[in-house]
Amino acid sequence: MTKKDKIIVTGATGHYGYAVIESLIKNGVNESLIYAMAKDNTKVEKLKSLNVNIVFGDYNNYSSMLKAFSGIDKLLFVSSDELENRSEQHIKVVNAAVESGIKDILYTSQEHKEVNFSLIEFILSSHLATENAIKASGMSYTILRNGLYMDILPSFLGENIFKNGIYLPAGNGKIGFALRSEMAETAAKVLISTGHKNKTYSVSGDSYSFSEIAEYISQITGKNITYLSPSLDAFFNTVIDQGMSKRCAKMIGGFSAATRQGELESDGLQMEKLLGRKPLSVKQYLEETFIWNFLSSVG
Repeated sequence: MTKKDKIIVTGATGHYGYAVIESLIKNGVNESLIYAMAKDNTKVEKLKSLNVNIVFGDYNNYSSMLKAFSGIDKLLFVSSDELENRSEQHIKVVNAAVESGIKDILYTSQEHKEVNFSLIEFILSSHLATENAIKASGMSYTILRNGLYMDILPSFLGENIFKNGIYLPAGNGKIGFALRSEMAETAAKVLISTGHKNKTYSVSGDSYSFSEIAEYISQITGKNITYLSPSLDAFFNTVIDQGMSKRCAKMIGGFSAATRQGELESDGLQMEKLLGRKPLSVKQYLEETFIWNFLSSVG
């Protein structure tokens, strides 16, 4: 980037978007060149402390995005969390970026491997449609295919892990997790460096199976943590009967089943190169997180 490139980050009130902005500032980008796009003016108080430009834009409101993107050089397009009409929203974002004259677009997509039928098709289809629209747009692009946030690993493991063990339909498949803050830092470093034109990157850490994760937690806590891998249907029936929402069960079950067939495995090398260091591993995360949770539960 040049020293005068204006960068806009969408989804700026979310954890990831906010962390990207923080990292841009830490890496020396002048606050006056950073634009934080939010769709809800009731959630911008935290952003104000960063002294960046706050603009309003909604993926469902085309004219609001035209206004927000006016004069911007680089766009970090953080994907929508509204799965139902996400493809339509995303096409609007891409079209608004083109019409506004944005030169470079970075998009947060989903880590995946090519398979005949994806078990996370309900997530993946809109990401792939967006990638294709971006590639056809004429803008220079970088696709960041993010793995799963390590921060949500406890949701996969469940609240009663010390009592019931790990129960997921992931088989012996491996999944690449990475800290959300380190993924955000990776995006910031791509935004401010060169050599990324029309590239697609895997942004996730080293991969682990849930049997390995169970073994690590056992070692850390001294408790025997079991891992049972049911069929996807058995998983749905069990966890929904236990009170998990159907939406949450579909998400966790789908990603776990995709893990079983190798869709989410990564070696972490691209993220390490972009980040400039090895990202925090699952084992390190468990040592830092679960030891304290275990001590508090028995203390």
